[in-house]
Formats: sequence, C-alpha cells, structure tokens
Amino acid sequence: MPNRKVIRRALVSVYDKDRLLELGEVLASAGVEILSTGSTAKTLQSAGISVTEVSNYTGFPEIMGGRVKTLHPKIHGGILADQNNPEHLKAISELEIEPFDLVVINLYPFAETIASGANFAECIEQIDIGGPSMLRGAAKNHGSVAVICQTSQYDHLFEAIKIGGFTDQERQELALRVFRTTAEYDLTIANWLGKENSDELPDWFGQIYSRESSLRYGENPHQAAAIYSGGAVGIVQAVQSHGKEMSFNNYTDADAAWRAALDHQEPCVAIIKHANPCGIAIGKDIAAAYEKAHQCDPVSAFGGVVAANRKVTLAMAEPLSKIFTEVIIAPDYEPQALVLLKAKPSIRILTCETTSTNPLEMRPVSGGVLVQETDLINAEGDSAQNWKQVTGGEVSAQELRDLEFAWKSVRAVKSNAILLAKDGASVGIGMGQVNRVDSAKLAVDRAGGRVSGSVGASDAFFPFADGLQILIDAGVCAIVQPGGSVRDEEVIAAAKAAGIAMFFTGTRHFSHA
Repeated sequence: MPNRKVIRRALVSVYDKDRLLELGEVLASAGVEILSTGSTAKTLQSAGISVTEVSNYTGFPEIMGGRVKTLHPKIHGGILADQNNPEHLKAISELEIEPFDLVVINLYPFAETIASGANFAECIEQIDIGGPSMLRGAAKNHGSVAVICQTSQYDHLFEAIKIGGFTDQERQELALRVFRTTAEYDLTIANWLGKENSDELPDWFGQIYSRESSLRYGENPHQAAAIYSGGAVGIVQAVQSHGKEMSFNNYTDADAAWRAALDHQEPCVAIIKHANPCGIAIGKDIAAAYEKAHQCDPVSAFGGVVAANRKVTLAMAEPLSKIFTEVIIAPDYEPQALVLLKAKPSIRILTCETTSTNPLEMRPVSGGVLVQETDLINAEGDSAQNWKQVTGGEVSAQELRDLEFAWKSVRAVKSNAILLAKDGASVGIGMGQVNRVDSAKLAVDRAGGRVSGSVGASDAFFPFADGLQILIDAGVCAIVQPGGSVRDEEVIAAAKAAGIAMFFTGTRHFSHA
C-alpha cells in the first residue's frame, strides 16, 4: 500500500469561491483545522464552518486593502517547514509556528481582467503576490505539503482526504501543476506589461503550450508528434465529430484551408492539398461556392481538405460526399448534411469557431524563432478602391470583383503565387516555384480553356515582363499585382502593348513557405 500523509491543518485563501463551502465542509468533517483570510474566511464562517483568521494567528492585521495579509513568517514558515527535518521542526517549535499539511489557493484573475479591457490600474491590482508565493513555497515543500491551485482539483482532494491523504507521488504531481500555473501567470503579466510599454514587437515574450493529444506521427512515420494548444481559439480547438484520428498533415492543411476560407466575407469554400489551394471560390450560397472551387482542379481535390466559412448544407454535402476528402471543417452543419457525410467512414468532420487569426505568427529556425505580424487581408491596398490603375481602360464591375477576389485568394498560395480567377472562382493556380515564370505557366496550364477572359493576381511584383507575358498570351484580360519592381516600367509597357488593365495595390501577400 502506498504511504499517505494525513491532512491535519490547511491554509485556504481563494479568489474563486466556486465550491468553497463544499471544500470547507469536507475539511471540517475530516477534523482538519482551517486557517483562512479575508473574504474566504468570512464566506466559510457565514456557513457555520470553524475557521481561524490568518491575522488572528499571526497577530498582524491585513493592511493596504488586503495587499499584505499572508506575507508573514508564521505563514511561510508553516508552509516551508520540512516535517522530516529535525532542525526545521525545532525552529518552528521555538517560534511557535505550526506546520501546514495542505495549502489551497487560487490566484487573482489577471488574464481575465486584461481580456475585459480594464484600465491599467485595475489590471495592476489583479497581479497576485501572496498567492504565487505561498503556492510556490508549498510546491517546493511538496514532501510535506499537498497544494491545490485550481477548483478542478477539489474532487481529487476530497477523495484523498477520505483515504488518508496524498501519496508522495501525488504531492509531486500537484507541485508540478503549481509551477506550471504560476509560470503561465507570470508569463501573462510579463507579456502584457511589455506590450503596454511598446508599440513594436516585444524585446522579450513567451508562450505556454499545453499538449492536447499525441499524434500517430509527424510529417513522416519516423517523426514523433503531438498537438498543443496555446490559449487562443482556432483549429486546435475544433471539435471532431466523425472520422479517423487527425494526423499532423491533416492539421497543417486544415489550418491553411480554414484561414483561406475566412479571408472572404461572402460564402466561401477553400480546398487545400499539401498546404496550397487547389480551389477557392465564393458563391451565392455555400453549395455554389463548393462546386466552383472543386471545378478549379478536380484531380488535386481528390484527398484534399475542404473548409467552408458558412454552415455546410445538404446541397453542398451531396457532391462533396462523392469525392474522397480527408477533412471538412466548417462553423456548423445541417443535420441532414451530417448524416450524409458520416456515411463516409474515413472523412474527418470538424466544427470550428470563426475567430480572428493570432496577431503574431512564429516560425522556428535553428537557434531561435522568427516572429512577425500575421499577414491578414486588412491592409489599405487590399481594397480595390485604393488600387492604382497603371494600364488599360475601364474594367467591368464583374472584372473588378474578380480582381478583388483573386487578390484576397492569392494570399493563401505559397511562394511566387499566381492565381487566375473568373466569376468568383479560381480557375488556375501556380505555386511553390522558384521563379514567377514557372508559376505563370503552371496557372495557365491548370486553367486550360478557362484562362481566356480570366483575371490574374500575383502575390508579389513581376520582376520582369516575361511572367506577365505568359498570362497575356494565354488570354488573361486584367492583372492585379503589388508593383514596386525596379522594372515596373518594362512590365507596364508589356501590359499597355497588350491593351489589358493592370492595377498596383502597393501591398503584397507573399508567403515564403
């Protein structure tokens, strides 16, 4: 049988009063002596639970509006005394300090306070000082003290009290939870305070990630992998209601597809394969958007990941169910659509909140990490009304809508991206090439007969006229690109000679990888 340490004396000081009375009743029924502070003590006393107030025990009153109440040697001595060390026991006996067997503390809600938009002074007041100090002291001394830092641990505590206390291993696990909790708490404060004092990227920051689940393997079978959540809401928090376990590559593609679909306000479907789109389209409804997106590249869409920025309807699910699809992700599904899709045993069905993208993105490199602001479709140059037309005459309203659609969609394409569009749908995409000429050729080849009368978007400027000329020769009628090349005049001259309209955005959406 494991050796358990009986709980005889407890320090309880909690901001979150959820289940506090239940906690007090369990401790009192077990004959545990309870010391407590401020509102915690008053809440327990009002329910008839016997409590000794910390100020009565220390002989020192709470001061400064409660800022100083537990920062006292009689409290910290009782927490830090190693009950297996004769010198420690002798010291606390001489100083009339009684040891604690249990510390139950949860912290001021700092993260919730800053998220609420509270002013600077209010946020500062929610920085807990005594709480982390006592938690860390108890965690350090877990050989003698059990420490509880979250209400979700109460049931574990209640069970331990029934069977005679926590084992050594259990107290160590409780201590680990404390150090992780206080580390995250301090990191939140440091990140917030650094941001408050700077309009630039921080000179120091950190992020806590918690493992959600292990994956079978990474990009390749010999690579171990897991997925972690980082606090924000996104693809990691998507709820899977059907299908096989998500893989590393499934998550990568699902994230790319989800972000591409959310780049558009209209009903939009993005189909992704190997982190690149093989079809993006908007439509009058989500079913029409899916049909148009699939038509862009039906061959590559086989085994792809589909994201919809609207509820998946039965009308969308019917054609989709006939195509092998690895993952579908959407904010919601019609019941009949779910029934139909779940008839496919392999498809992974995810439901995700349509939340905003993280403001910063990180890319590991050897020895560190690159950090940048996330590329969003929100710059001044992302609106057609702010573009500069450098060649050609007036374009039709439909052509302008297609140009704007193409410009928003090309953000999702990797490296030297060229996207051709017509009627609110991609018809040809060139990506992942080491030069823009090859990307233009690939987009034209993918478009086939649909290239004539389409419009084109380039994620970065044309460095020479050769890439543009490929699109012109294929029948593209209008181009949107960032501009800014030292050879812009050469590129402009080619567009003028062909009599096509070309617009400069002054913004680029190049994605290196």
